[in-house]
Amino acid sequence: MIYCVEDDSAIRDLMVYTLKASGFEAMGFENDDGFWAAMKEQLPEMIILDVMLPGEDGLTILRKLRSSPVTESIPVIMATAKDSEYDKVIGLDSGADDYLAKPFGMMEMVSRIKAVLRRVEKKRSVVLSLGDIVLDETKHTVHVADKPVTLTLKEYELLKLFMENPGIVFTRDNILRSVWGIDFSGETRTVDVHIGTLRTKLERAGDDIRTVRGVGYKLEHRDES
Repeated sequence: MIYCVEDDSAIRDLMVYTLKASGFEAMGFENDDGFWAAMKEQLPEMIILDVMLPGEDGLTILRKLRSSPVTESIPVIMATAKDSEYDKVIGLDSGADDYLAKPFGMMEMVSRIKAVLRRVEKKRSVVLSLGDIVLDETKHTVHVADKPVTLTLKEYELLKLFMENPGIVFTRDNILRSVWGIDFSGETRTVDVHIGTLRTKLERAGDDIRTVRGVGYKLEHRDES
């Protein structure tokens, strides 16, 4: 899915039509309100973002996208005025992956999209998310509600095991083999200790690590809003 944020309805409709005709899924938005509402429902593969928009301008939206671990890796192409070198420079410095100078041809747009997607695919990080927890395997980072969380190596690997297998119940022996790499037939208290510290560091999100009595543990998010 590609999101096109462009306030000119004629240009926006043409962009969406061209993208669909080129084999992409696409949606258009005239301002930031519709765009942010859609972002809560589905994250796109790419965003084409006009600099000049009513409400929040494109550069403000871009900075918000890049400041969140959930959206920071989504590729963004900025649409700028033809003669505005300032907007191009600021956009690229703020994290845009490329830009299109208006007026641009639809085939140029498709070509740039494909080029950016090829580049991004080569370096795309693996990001796991569940509820408020976001784990980036490439950067080896964990965030909860956009706040960084510092974990030990075993805590990180334990969380990664759960996030790769949401809803799956792991016995303590399963966890020891997967995280510690050993067959363990005796005391399994070390698993309980690490579960406890991990829950504490994740704060409210730690409640998503659930105890299955008589069996072990699982990670499962329940939206209580």
